[in-house]
Amino acid sequence: MTKSLQLAALLLLNQLWASSTFALTCTVDSSVLSFGSFNPLTDNTVESTGTISVTCSESVFYTLSLSPGNSGSYSTRSMINSGNYLEYNLFIDAGYSQIWGDGTGGSYTVNGSFPAEGTENHTIYGIIPLFNQRDASVGVYSDTIAVTLTY
Repeated sequence: MTKSLQLAALLLLNQLWASSTFALTCTVDSSVLSFGSFNPLTDNTVESTGTISVTCSESVFYTLSLSPGNSGSYSTRSMINSGNYLEYNLFIDAGYSQIWGDGTGGSYTVNGSFPAEGTENHTIYGIIPLFNQRDASVGVYSDTIAVTLTY
């Protein structure tokens, strides 16, 4: 009886040890946030949305941060087209009040958690303010933003 209890305890310890050796994995994917071809004669601001998806293998708390892109600044990001620049920014909220960045320079990060394995989507809200860019050239502008997932 003692041997079987010891064996059962050993098997249980082995299972606990084995389950703790599996690594938590998370991946991040994003859709392209596209403003299309810019036209400075547009009457309104130009807005667009994109999605960042986080998938994890088990329960986890995480933080999503975005780089400043070509401009090196969170207060005003810049897109480029053949040497011409166009100001824009990316936000956490549809009200454009919290700039999505790394938590520095007036920017914010997005925190998330999974109660179980799965995918969670986060919307990116982008805007091109037109009030000071009426002289910008028509065209397609681009920027490269790095997404960092910390868990």
